[in-house]
Amino acid sequence: MSAQSTQRRLTTTDIASRKGGEPIVSLTAYDAPTAALLDPYCDFLLVGDSVGMVVHGLPSTVGVTVDMMIMHGQAVMRGAKQALVVIDMPFGSYEASPQQAFENASRILRETGAGAVKIEAGTYAAETIRFLTERGVGVMAHVGLRPQAIGVTGGFRAVGRSPEEVERVLAEAEAAADAGAFAVVVEGVDEQLGDQITSAVSIPTIGIGASASCDGQILVTPDMLGMFDWSPKFVRRYADMKTVMSRAAEQYAKDVRDRSFPAAAELYHLKAKRLS
Repeated sequence: MSAQSTQRRLTTTDIASRKGGEPIVSLTAYDAPTAALLDPYCDFLLVGDSVGMVVHGLPSTVGVTVDMMIMHGQAVMRGAKQALVVIDMPFGSYEASPQQAFENASRILRETGAGAVKIEAGTYAAETIRFLTERGVGVMAHVGLRPQAIGVTGGFRAVGRSPEEVERVLAEAEAAADAGAFAVVVEGVDEQLGDQITSAVSIPTIGIGASASCDGQILVTPDMLGMFDWSPKFVRRYADMKTVMSRAAEQYAKDVRDRSFPAAAELYHLKAKRLS
C-alpha cells in the first residue's frame, strides 16, 4: 500500500511566527476556483467583507451578513489546500458585546472550517479580542482605514493625518496585539505610521496602502486583476481582466450571431472520432 501524503494547512501560529521574517503574502478570495488558483502563492487567504462590493455590487461593506460570509467562506475552504483561511466578521456581528462576537465567530468557524476571523479593531475591540482568543478563536485585527466605520468617518479616506489620529491608531494596534490577536491588518495610513505600528507591535502587520516595511501585504484580488475602472491609488494592477473578459464575451457573442459557434453534437463526434 502506498503512503498518502497530506498537505499541511498553515495556522495562525505559523503566521504569527513570521514577525520580522519572510514577508507574508495574502490576497482576498470569495469562491472555490479563485481560491484554488491563489492558494499556492499565499500564506493566508482573506474572505473579506469586500465581497459585498466586488461580488454583490453593494455600495459598501455595511450590508454584508454573517450568512454571506459563511457561504463564501465554505467555497474558499473547498478551493484552498495550504493557505490559512481568515474570514471577516461583518458589521453588526461583534460590536455589541464579547458574547455576541463569540457566538458569531464560533458559528463562522464551525460552519466553514476556517482557521481565524478578522475584526475591525476600534477602541472597544481589545476586550472582545481577549474574550475570543481565550476561548480558542484565532483573531486578526484591522486598524487604520476601517471600511465598516465609514458612516462616522465620512468615507474611504486615509487615516493618520493628525497627531490625534496617529496616537489613536497606534494605541488600537498595540491594544489588539496585547489582547492576543495573531496579526493586524494596517489599511490606508501614512507610510511613517505604518512603520511605527510595525515597530511597536509584537505581531505581524499586514499592509494594504500602508508601508512596504510591514511584515506582509494584502490586496483585494479583483483590484489586483484590474476588474474595475477604478481602484485605490496604492494598488498595482497585475492584469487587465476587465478588458480580457469583455473581449472574450464580445467574441463569443459574435460567434453565436454568425452561427460559427460549434454545436455540442459536433464537438462530441469529433472527440469520439479521436478516441476511436
